[in-house]
Amino acid sequence: MLENLTQRFARIVKTVRGEARLTEANITEALREVRMALLEADVALPVVRDFVARVKEKALGEEVIGSLTPGQALVGVVHRELAELMGGGRAALDLAAAPPAVILMAGLQGSGKTTTTAKLARLLKEEERKKPLLVSCDVYRPAAIEQLRTLAHQIGVDFFPSSPGEKPVAIATAARDWARTHYNDVLLVDTAGRLHVDEEMMREIKALHAALAPVETLFVVDSMQGQDAVNVAKSFNDALPLTGVVLTKLDGDARGGAALSVRQVTGKPVKFAGVSEKVTGLEPFHPERMASRILGMGDIVSLVEEARKGADEQEARRLVDKLKKGKGFDLEDFKGQLQQMKKMGGLASLVDKLPAQVQQAAAQSPQAMDDKALRRIEGIINAMTPAERAKPDLIKASRKRRIAAGAGVPVQEVNRLLNQFEQMQKMMKQMQKGGLARMMRGMKGMLPGMR
Repeated sequence: MLENLTQRFARIVKTVRGEARLTEANITEALREVRMALLEADVALPVVRDFVARVKEKALGEEVIGSLTPGQALVGVVHRELAELMGGGRAALDLAAAPPAVILMAGLQGSGKTTTTAKLARLLKEEERKKPLLVSCDVYRPAAIEQLRTLAHQIGVDFFPSSPGEKPVAIATAARDWARTHYNDVLLVDTAGRLHVDEEMMREIKALHAALAPVETLFVVDSMQGQDAVNVAKSFNDALPLTGVVLTKLDGDARGGAALSVRQVTGKPVKFAGVSEKVTGLEPFHPERMASRILGMGDIVSLVEEARKGADEQEARRLVDKLKKGKGFDLEDFKGQLQQMKKMGGLASLVDKLPAQVQQAAAQSPQAMDDKALRRIEGIINAMTPAERAKPDLIKASRKRRIAAGAGVPVQEVNRLLNQFEQMQKMMKQMQKGGLARMMRGMKGMLPGMR
């Protein structure tokens, strides 16, 4: 996510690192690079000008205290201003209304609007304990209605049926009435998208807005469109009273311009970010955390939150008890740890939230970074007998050949897994003895870059 921007900012910090103090000369030089980095990321020119001017003003007035280098001081200023540029603090949904609270979803065709509507319903159900109802008013694209129906079934939320022959306003008002009588406290309305902004589309969505009086009108925008995305968001904002923006496809090769520009150009906060195609791939947007990720500092708070949501406490307690009893760590436990990681969004999703230095170290080991490799490891373990999982020492040459054939991989892959497991087993033994420092020393060589 935003990898090019992160790399550019890392180089800028290095140029100031050797300086004794922040001066107008070295700040001007660094900010020239900041300007280029932002323009390359497709951030709107007026936004870049305002941002650079604010950073320069704050940096010149910044006192570099003894424990900070000038580079760190400048990063502190840039971090605060980046967070401010993207909205400052977290902008949550305002659902304080008589049920059902209506959320109207708007956006162009292909922006990921229908998928985002379902992702938001899942998030409200799982994390806010709401009972959402989904309805599609996209009568021009029957596939969109079916897609939303399928997604609603997948995430286990209610769906109000509609068909291409009906009027969008009639569908939406009927869904609202149904929600009232069936105790749904949130109604999410997916509207029709177009390939471009047109009068017919605007008239239709204005009529829906007038009929429903939604508490939230969210504009879903594809962050990979860069500056175009911001211009379209501004057009919608001029026509509709938007309350927020959802940025999709931030996990792609997005240059980041939309994330940095949309708040400043529309005046509306980014409320959510789509970070994967999975139904779980929607996150609340935290400007200060995004600023940290852009500057290569990582996002440890979000990582901890993901771990808390994905972790199976019962499984963790079982493993701790097992280790305390001295029964040791076996391949079934190893498989359980991989499944926990998958619940947290996969290895790539976790690494994306770590500081840049750790990401670079992990990137030197492409096999470790590949989520397919995790699935392959799980497949190899599944090809073993319960006895082999409990006692990996049993696995000799003939058994390795059988396991490799069962998993559809070369024997070398089985050997690699057993070596990785052996290292993990050593770490667990050291943890069992309470030697955390010893365990950290044992991890040297497991990840490139560890000293």
